[in-house]
Amino acid sequence: MNFSIVLLTFILMEGATWIIHKYVMHGFLWFLHRDHHDHSNTGALEKNDYFFVIFALPAIALLYWGSLNNFDFRFYIGFGITLYGIAYFWVHDIFIHQRIKTLQKTQNPYFLAIRRAHKQHHKHTGQHDGECFGFLWVPLKYFRMYFNAKQ
Repeated sequence: MNFSIVLLTFILMEGATWIIHKYVMHGFLWFLHRDHHDHSNTGALEKNDYFFVIFALPAIALLYWGSLNNFDFRFYIGFGITLYGIAYFWVHDIFIHQRIKTLQKTQNPYFLAIRRAHKQHHKHTGQHDGECFGFLWVPLKYFRMYFNAKQ
């Protein structure tokens, strides 16, 4: 049962990420997300990196409260959110934006599709008119682009 809670939470985080990215990060908190699109910050960190803390706080709270109550469902929801956050960091910050140089020459169609969709998202430097707000699941046209190329 606990594994199911973690897995379901991880899967649901993709939908939550899409909604939060489109309506919060490109909405009322655009002032924090803008430098991620226009590259106006020349330092190692961006204002956008505050979202790491913003999104970690609910996960930490759920882990804490769940651990105080015999590791109830809240702990496992917090754990699922944390795992999604770790995946997001590795794929978005390390793989896509190359904060640590790795997998630069990958030929994996799935990774190439994720990278292409993210590039499509970033071609829009403004707050509106964006596309591809998801993270691990991207529009099928990007998957087809790379999976069909392998055949």
